[in-house]
Amino acid sequence: MAGNYKTILVAVDGSKEAKLALEKAIDLSKKDGAKLVISYVIDNRTTGTIEHYDRTYAEHAEGYGVDLLEGYKTIALEAGIEEVTTDLGYGSPKVRIPKEVAEKYHVDLIIAGATGVNAVERFLIGSVSESIARRAKCDVMIVRNQD
Repeated sequence: MAGNYKTILVAVDGSKEAKLALEKAIDLSKKDGAKLVISYVIDNRTTGTIEHYDRTYAEHAEGYGVDLLEGYKTIALEAGIEEVTTDLGYGSPKVRIPKEVAEKYHVDLIIAGATGVNAVERFLIGSVSESIARRAKCDVMIVRNQD
């Protein structure tokens, strides 16, 4: 990776790995003086089925996303990042993050946490971070949990 990034996008989902990715994104944003975009995508492939049985699920999912993004934005601002944008959307995170969000904000680095899915799930559905790396037109950093 070349460094000197102008806009860094970090994909979050509330997991421990996503928090590590946020920390890395903050460090790099501070180093490069880059803008930071924090994105949370509600996977509507699952919410559509669940919402059929529980109409409040989408409201809860959106509320969770708003709270998560606001909390992460506060962390970034308190760390000294001057320009922080949050992006909440519906769709497949595997597609929306590298194709829509990254292009919308002219991102030159996407940071994502390594997923916690097991080998069978990864084989059947693939990981979000892996899909982002394949689809992105910019640099991608995957942050792993060191435990």
